[in-house]
Amino acid sequence: MTTQHYTLLLASYLEPEHVERIRQVSPNIEVIYRPDLVAKPRYAADHHNSINRTPEQEAEWQTLLARADILFDFDTSHRNDLPELAPRLRWVQSANAGIGQMVRQLSYDTRMPQTIFTTSSGIHAKPLAEFCALVMLMFVRGLFQIQEQQQRRHWQRYSGTDLTDRTVGILGVGRIGREVARTAKALGMRVIGTKRTVEGVDPASLYLDTLYAPTELPEVLRRSEFLVIVTPHTNHTERLIGAEQLALLPHGAVLINIGRGAVLDEQALIAALQSGHLGGAALDVFDVEPLPAENPLWALPNVLICPHSGSTTDRENTRLTDLFCENLRRFLAGETLLNVLDHEQLY
Repeated sequence: MTTQHYTLLLASYLEPEHVERIRQVSPNIEVIYRPDLVAKPRYAADHHNSINRTPEQEAEWQTLLARADILFDFDTSHRNDLPELAPRLRWVQSANAGIGQMVRQLSYDTRMPQTIFTTSSGIHAKPLAEFCALVMLMFVRGLFQIQEQQQRRHWQRYSGTDLTDRTVGILGVGRIGREVARTAKALGMRVIGTKRTVEGVDPASLYLDTLYAPTELPEVLRRSEFLVIVTPHTNHTERLIGAEQLALLPHGAVLINIGRGAVLDEQALIAALQSGHLGGAALDVFDVEPLPAENPLWALPNVLICPHSGSTTDRENTRLTDLFCENLRRFLAGETLLNVLDHEQLY
């Protein structure tokens, strides 16, 4: 029996120890890693930087793309023409969780019908859950007030509140939403949420007190003192939260968006914050990124703006490599891969 050999090209930066871990998976994989031909990271686990290659480097890179059966991460320099430059691709493992819209917009499903796309879903769950906990604690404990008084060197005692028995609503209780719920439960909160499929699902298995179907969104909003948007951007979730939905939230509620900017009507959010109906917002994702300097959100005193970094930690590449190595073993064994992108659901 002939053993199949594959060529694996790493298209974004990875630390040498992680490259070596990938090489150890199987002798039937030729691992090609050319750090001189991929973008240099600006921060730990940066997979989004651009690169300017010399003509000679570009020619060499395209030769490597043409050989690749497997791609670790998308090539940021050749997203538009990847199908033509890498016709042998059988599988692309992304470093990102939310790749559905990009794959659809670039028609990879029809231009690369033989290629499997897998996401990094799950590796960002703990960092994002910690980000949500940070935000909720920040608002109830009055961090903005503390910082403002410190800057003025002004001593004035005050009383905040706490999270015990406060209700957090989570829109989209997948892997990340489940971890947000678990963390909120540990903080003594009531946790409710929505999930696309609810039949036969035990809410307790998701660390929820109550699980709602998407059609019951108004009830979730009315109960949520904190609203966490985790849901991906799909045809069904675009502008899911607008002026009408924000008006259903309790007065003084805090909104946290760690999903996608397109799920939230940004102008409606600004209006709700400026009117005082919302007590605050923490945003990790936006309609336009980077967020334009003229956007009113920058100047609102009750808004925390995070530059799409709530999920990023210096341990991300370790977790990503864990996932990739497991998927690589499955690929070689002919088993179903983890996190295969559903081209209909877009996640």
